Amino acid sequence: MGLRRTSEERQRAHEGDNRTAHLRIAAEYRDQILSGDIEAGEDLPSTGDMCKEFGASTTAVQNAMRALKEEGLVVGHRGKGITVREHRMTAMRPAAYFAPVEPGEPYRWIAEAQRRGMTAESELLQVAEVVPPLSVAKALGIASDGTAVLRRQLLKLNGEPAELVESYYPIEIAAGTAITERKKVKGGVPTLLAGMGYPFHRAVDRVSARTPTADQGVYLKMPVGELPVLRTFRTVYSADDRVIEVTVMAKAGHLYELEYEVASDQLGG
Repeated sequence: MGLRRTSEERQRAHEGDNRTAHLRIAAEYRDQILSGDIEAGEDLPSTGDMCKEFGASTTAVQNAMRALKEEGLVVGHRGKGITVREHRMTAMRPAAYFAPVEPGEPYRWIAEAQRRGMTAESELLQVAEVVPPLSVAKALGIASDGTAVLRRQLLKLNGEPAELVESYYPIEIAAGTAITERKKVKGGVPTLLAGMGYPFHRAVDRVSARTPTADQGVYLKMPVGELPVLRTFRTVYSADDRVIEVTVMAKAGHLYELEYEVASDQLGG
């Protein structure tokens, strides 16, 4: 089926859009599919109909459909056109991951994934004392040439890469602890920090969409094209409002979304 907007509405929307035709076509259908406005199992219009609908060439339409196929959103059937695949964005719930765990319990994010019927695992990529990016150094309150302990890992859901995570910890807190060891921290870092007298108090997230870096593209298996990553810059504070962790997370923007819940008692007056 076609897009749920009239040709006139779409033409107005495209005024001033300097992207090439195939990028505009892919963006239109991607948005409709990810939003659920075009459902799994529905057939997209023929190449000829898309050419008329967008005033585009056959090559532009074919390139747009090729991009959507690479992203796993549609599938082509020889001689039968293109069909939308079963696809649902996975919502990540950051608030579910902060609390320390009891002895013997799985990490919070693993337990959350299991609760939702998914398998979860992590791959520890790097543990090192490094000079962090300037934005991280400022958040940690250290000099631009100061160092912090970096723990870098790749989180996976159902065996597929979900999030590239880079967590930085102040040297004076991490030194001499399991945070500096190249192995998983028993119970997770929040549990360790709470036991050291640095319980989680609050966190501030700044979320943006960015073009993936080379590392992000490789680790997250991002398809070639214009798709962004969702980047979360998180500053974690302890009970005395001391910064105990700064984490930079990246996830594929076409596969994941963030879900936040705000209660009435959290609203300012």
